[in-house]
Amino acid sequence: MGGMRKNEGNDSGSELDDGKQKNKKMVKKEKGQLLPSMMKNKEKRSAVHAELKHQKKLEKRKKIKARDAAEKRALELGEEPPPRAIPRTIENTREFDETVCKPDDEELFARNDADELSSILKRERTPTILITTSRFNSTLGPAFISELLDVIPNSEYFKRGTYDLKKIVEYAKTKDFTSLIVVHTNRRKPDALLIIGLPDGPTAHFKLSKLVLRKDIKNHGNPTSHEPELVLNNFTTRLGHRIGRIIQSLFPQDPNFRGRRVVTFHNQRDFIFFRHHRYIFETKETNKATCSKTKGTKSSKGENVTQEKVIARLQECGPRFTLKLISLQHGTFDTKSGEYEWVHKPEMDTSRRRFFL
Repeated sequence: MGGMRKNEGNDSGSELDDGKQKNKKMVKKEKGQLLPSMMKNKEKRSAVHAELKHQKKLEKRKKIKARDAAEKRALELGEEPPPRAIPRTIENTREFDETVCKPDDEELFARNDADELSSILKRERTPTILITTSRFNSTLGPAFISELLDVIPNSEYFKRGTYDLKKIVEYAKTKDFTSLIVVHTNRRKPDALLIIGLPDGPTAHFKLSKLVLRKDIKNHGNPTSHEPELVLNNFTTRLGHRIGRIIQSLFPQDPNFRGRRVVTFHNQRDFIFFRHHRYIFETKETNKATCSKTKGTKSSKGENVTQEKVIARLQECGPRFTLKLISLQHGTFDTKSGEYEWVHKPEMDTSRRRFFL
């Protein structure tokens, strides 16, 4: 009986080996003739696909090792290493856009000097922000707004109640607020953000997603009262430049660059990623061994000298969320007779390499 079991085990092992060899043969055959997606048998299809994936990974590792060896050899010989190939990405293969801003665009600079936000960005007015909610608030809405109040200086919260939005806009104008932010909620979560410039607009409507509050961020920190440093990335087109100025008008134009806070709006593929960090400065002592020789003698003594170094690092304060532009409207909020500068439509998403910001 025992011998029979051993034979059975050997037979099963040989069957597995035969299966692997068959898969490798199938892979060799598939490269020139048949694709795994064309195979009817699910088990064979998945096995061939896994083998193809494994071989691609091995080939990639060989190429990386050969590249690193060539660079090392060139550095040892004092030559310039061969240039690395630039990877093909969606960003660097984006469709040509005529509205991309250029450094010598005089029309753009003239437009900036005459738009509704120029008085704030020229420091003629100090930005003051009024934050409110939609009529039906949610459980996460107040927590998100309290963190927005920590992010944006000179901001106040106004309880919406049953007031119409146009009445709140008029109230904010009389109180000399420069912007109004409305946090819209749906299914107990904030899902949209409305930024209204006062008194003459414009109005930007964003879809809000991927919200993570401060308490849910691992190793988070608490923000300080310093004026934040604002970082805007990849707003390259005229529409993107306009959205960047709307965001810039929410923050004071005299940041504490030697302070403790950084607010980042990073645009990538028309998704605006928001992050909020603070600087942490740490002083660390390092021991450095030195040799001191006495005059007239060959003896030397090692001495440890302590040196202090200031190391800066970033700690995230939250919240963390993503914005997607839905529409940009002239003037203040008006759904009936408002004139729109730009509206996102489903037919605009036909190409993955077309970006608008």
